Amino acid sequence: NPQERADELLEYRRRHIRKSRSNLYRIFYYDCPPSTKVLYHPLLRSEINLAKSDQYRWSNAFFSELLKKRKVALRRGEELESQRGYTLKPEPTKKLLAGRIMVDELHEQDFFLDIKQKGVDMRLGLDISTLAERGLVNQIVMIAGDSDFVPAAKHARRSGIDFILDPMWSPITDSLSEHVDGIRECVLAPPENLQDPLHLNSISVSARNCSSEAQDDPDDEL
Repeated sequence: NPQERADELLEYRRRHIRKSRSNLYRIFYYDCPPSTKVLYHPLLRSEINLAKSDQYRWSNAFFSELLKKRKVALRRGEELESQRGYTLKPEPTKKLLAGRIMVDELHEQDFFLDIKQKGVDMRLGLDISTLAERGLVNQIVMIAGDSDFVPAAKHARRSGIDFILDPMWSPITDSLSEHVDGIRECVLAPPENLQDPLHLNSISVSARNCSSEAQDDPDDEL
């Protein structure tokens, strides 16, 4: 649920802090608010109100839980207006054009919701630049795998910041690997990650017991 996922996120960044043997300045979380659009689904031949979806409710509840956490800054992008809505996936499109399937053989899972966000990369780059220019931190740990962040990583390194990348075992481009100071994952590679306490939700009880972080944050003692 949203609370457990927020607790999981904070516990994971504590692993990085313990590895770095350093103090925490702040954790920045970048995302986009869930869409409230009403979109037409070509297969179902009906309109889908995204604001009434389970994903919409879950995302807003998750953001609310994050905002309660100590030393967490939530950075929100914006939904890109020029988007197509529900789109047929490439593989069923090929089969349809090749005549291997007919239109009435398509299923709901053959479509994906084409919604993109904007402004997240810019906000991340500005935050990194600010931290670097003001000398507020000596190390940045970025949990991502997008090569769009290369300029931000290069700027931080030129400012003397140790830039660590955690792609959580996702493949990354050579250009991104080239412009970071190291790669560090704090979870085992799949499938061993399924036995990680975070995956098994074994931190839920301890996380709730530490819900008063504002009074006694373990990060302040590191």
